[in-house]
Amino acid sequence: MKIGILTSGGDCPGLNAVIRGSVLKGVISYDTEFVGFRNGWRGVVEEDLMPIVRHDVRGLAKQGGTILGSSRTNPFEGEGGGPEKIQEMLDRNGIDAIVAIGGEGTLTAARRLYDEGGIKVIGVPKTIDNDLAATDYSFGFDTAVQIATEAIDRLRTTADSHGRCMVLEVMGRHVGWIALHSGMAGGAHAILIPEQPQTIEQITEWVESVRDRGRAPLVVVAEGFKFDGMTEAHSHKGLDAFNRPRLGGIAELIAPMIEERTGIESRATVLGHIQRGGEPTAFDRVLATRLGMAAVDAVYDGAWGSMVTLRGTDIETVSIAEAVGTLNSVPQSRYDEARILFG
Repeated sequence: MKIGILTSGGDCPGLNAVIRGSVLKGVISYDTEFVGFRNGWRGVVEEDLMPIVRHDVRGLAKQGGTILGSSRTNPFEGEGGGPEKIQEMLDRNGIDAIVAIGGEGTLTAARRLYDEGGIKVIGVPKTIDNDLAATDYSFGFDTAVQIATEAIDRLRTTADSHGRCMVLEVMGRHVGWIALHSGMAGGAHAILIPEQPQTIEQITEWVESVRDRGRAPLVVVAEGFKFDGMTEAHSHKGLDAFNRPRLGGIAELIAPMIEERTGIESRATVLGHIQRGGEPTAFDRVLATRLGMAAVDAVYDGAWGSMVTLRGTDIETVSIAEAVGTLNSVPQSRYDEARILFG
């Protein structure tokens, strides 16, 4: 059997570990042949592929990024797009199945290709946001939290030195898991997430409480946070390939509002793509490797249109539809737990 692998959407620590896990499992257990599609779905649409042999994945688990490249290409667009053209491309190259490693957009496209054209595809959940349902954790999340926590620790020392309020923006389009976990780990005085709109009055109340205790306030905000009354998250960067707003910059709105209302000198830091870069943590390396191995098993089981997933400590297989149908949002109980620590 010949399997094609792609990594699509935003890059994520652990992508290379998935590729390595898949190739080693396939070669050792099934004598599988592998090819990689360059730059995600773009490589599928443009028939841009490369062979992957065991030697190519040597030592790959610890390496950040993806050796295959990535993009936010829609596989239903372009001359080679759509299930019929993609199936013709697969047949030309003798490829029996696709392992698609990606987040919500990638997996939604994979499911649609299977539903509308019978493309034999298995999904692997990838998102630093941890927003995919049907999996307890997705690889990349733990690394992103660790990076954000280190940023909080560093901002705290400079904030204390100058008596400033620091507002750190982390990723999180629809859900606030990175903000919640890094904020709790770093001792943030307020955590602002998409699931919990707040007023500027409430935020400044928390900030002033910290100042009144002689501390330098530190606020962590997810990029998708909305003030009470806002219907859409702040965006000024246009749309991506899936017509979703490119988020970022909410911290740069909040910091001057805090300074104006409290008189506390305030600074915004947007962590941005730093959260995606560098070596994955040990947890993400292990999880990504296990998911990659399980994806190959799912191919040989013929579990088309499904996704490998982490349930507790076990790797299982679920329908992609179950994963992309709803978001893995921060529940009220978890936010209430953290909120006790604010101010």
